[in-house]
Amino acid sequence: MTDVKRVNKRTEKAAQTRRCILDAAGDLFVDQGYGATNMQEVAERAGVAVQTVYFVFGNKRRLLKELVDVTIAGDDEPVATMNRPWFRDALAAGTAEAQLRAHVRGTREILDRVAAITKMVATAAATDAEVAQLWPHGDDPRHEVQAAAAKALVAKPGARAGVSAETAADLLYCLLSTELYLLFVRDRGWSPEQWEQWAFDTLRPQLCQAPA
Repeated sequence: MTDVKRVNKRTEKAAQTRRCILDAAGDLFVDQGYGATNMQEVAERAGVAVQTVYFVFGNKRRLLKELVDVTIAGDDEPVATMNRPWFRDALAAGTAEAQLRAHVRGTREILDRVAAITKMVATAAATDAEVAQLWPHGDDPRHEVQAAAAKALVAKPGARAGVSAETAADLLYCLLSTELYLLFVRDRGWSPEQWEQWAFDTLRPQLCQAPA
């Protein structure tokens, strides 16, 4: 076996181990709660030694942070949301309405993934000050994403006249929030697809010109 193949095999095995640990942690944190789950249980669920979990993630708080980041992204690639293909493709859309439709769809796919862990993360942050510090108050990354989308959208053909980028960002930020998604999908039993259509239909007259 060549050195390159050995390195690739080790890298693949490390990535697989990382995914197994994250999957195990996600299941246990949601089922039992973050505070009630210990690293030994995560290791046993993942089928690895507890020392491996500490080696890969350092501590339980870091494991939680990585779980949240990977859940939002959909994979463990170190690529920010605004550099993700779905977001770049939405920005490249030729009209405001086309961008809005693609943006709502991409956001819904993220919300589908994070819905299961939202309550668990909120509880963990409320009961553990060190967990809360993982997401400090200040600049909100989600608002930054929506602001970037809004800036592009209001400059496109078909954008509603008189709507500023700031107003558009606020509309996207609030209507595409995790909280509102959960009210419809978790609490009222809507399908994710129903929510996506509702969000698009609600935002379109606010951000796009009326059809001729």
